[in-house]
Amino acid sequence: MGSGADAVVLDLEDSVPLAEKGAARQAIAQALGGLAKHDVPLVVRINSVGAGLAGEEDLYWLASLKLLAGVMVPKVESAEMLDTVGRQLPSVPLLPLIESGAGYLALRSISSQRQVLRLAVGHIDFMADTGIMCSAGESELDSLRFEVAMVSRASRLAPAIDGVTVDIHNAELLRDDVHRSLRFGFGGKLCIHPKQIEGIHSAFAPTATQLNWARRVVAADAESGGAAVQLDGRMVDAPVVLQAKSFLARANAGQHRETV
Repeated sequence: MGSGADAVVLDLEDSVPLAEKGAARQAIAQALGGLAKHDVPLVVRINSVGAGLAGEEDLYWLASLKLLAGVMVPKVESAEMLDTVGRQLPSVPLLPLIESGAGYLALRSISSQRQVLRLAVGHIDFMADTGIMCSAGESELDSLRFEVAMVSRASRLAPAIDGVTVDIHNAELLRDDVHRSLRFGFGGKLCIHPKQIEGIHSAFAPTATQLNWARRVVAADAESGGAAVQLDGRMVDAPVVLQAKSFLARANAGQHRETV
């Protein structure tokens, strides 16, 4: 809770063996009040709904809990799956994980479900489901990330959360992965180890050069009264000003860098 993460996911799914699901629920229930005192948003990742009893049992149990910032729903493949969750948890924001080919094809309906706060990519499961084998840089998943970013924007959702970097000791790879997330318009990244958090925050932050450019753009725009103007031989108009303001927003507010 003191790691600097912007939110913490309490997991009931892949990290918990089937025989220990009940014990995991009990542990979360007992710890939740104390964890909430740290003022860090808490999310529970439930088991997949419709894949046995574990997901349904999670929902009945969660309905009695308070203090949650959201529920992460794994392996979502339809808006109907989210409706099942929503009927049990009607006031809780949902974070669907897109982890399969079926989820990819249903992205538009999933993103329009009324409780969805933002989408998240589970690219490891996605590769396992689809048989895709990625090279360095994961260009094979470009269409997945692009589509997630586009439906997030079209549905007016918060920017999507990218998947994990599994090599917890490779700082250079982590930075490159975050920069790729930024290029696709993502607003956050899942972590699997606290040591990744500082590197992710640093990589999400604008560079000194970008900040200097952004401040000069905003100043030039203000001086021109909103009319198009030249700066360093390039035209500055409304879309350029918006980009500059996004750099400044990322620099000034930690909530614009979601690491969970």
